[in-house]
Amino acid sequence: MRPNISNKLREIAAAIDRRGSANLTRLTVLKKWFEVSSHLSSFAIFIADQASRQKTKTTKEAAELFREARTLLADVDVFAPKIPRAASTKLHACLRAFQNEYRNSQWGALRIIHDHNLFLVECGLHIYLGHGDTPTEGYRLAAYYCEHYDPRYGNCLNGPSRRRIGEIVDFIQGVEDREEASV
Repeated sequence: MRPNISNKLREIAAAIDRRGSANLTRLTVLKKWFEVSSHLSSFAIFIADQASRQKTKTTKEAAELFREARTLLADVDVFAPKIPRAASTKLHACLRAFQNEYRNSQWGALRIIHDHNLFLVECGLHIYLGHGDTPTEGYRLAAYYCEHYDPRYGNCLNGPSRRRIGEIVDFIQGVEDREEASV
């Protein structure tokens, strides 16, 4: 029997309600679900699409990248994405180049991310293109999407994370409902 990932994610949201926060590593429950490769690529495009639709103040160059991402992802079925490889590769390279600034630290080079949503689009395309198509990469993308900084808790799952976890639950339910309907 397949583990009920949706219920485990709902438990994480309930923990946030009870304690105010939950550890990011709780999202590792998604790794099992991502072992199905179609789940991972669908999730990556789902997150890229969600991030491309966020309204934030941006620079002119970032706004153009958002427009390109929305155009590329328009009308894509996130449950069975089929995106032209050349166009997605080109946009992925542009996104990577846009935020290609690093700073040295005692732990090594740190990538500077100026626009988190563009970073999520980049990560989603990275996975979709097969550059990082492992369950661990899917977990990382979910963690990047859900984590929120709050001075009381640090970077973890807290307040705003709850809504994003709910979006992931709805997405998983949609995928599983389609799978059951096709059997």
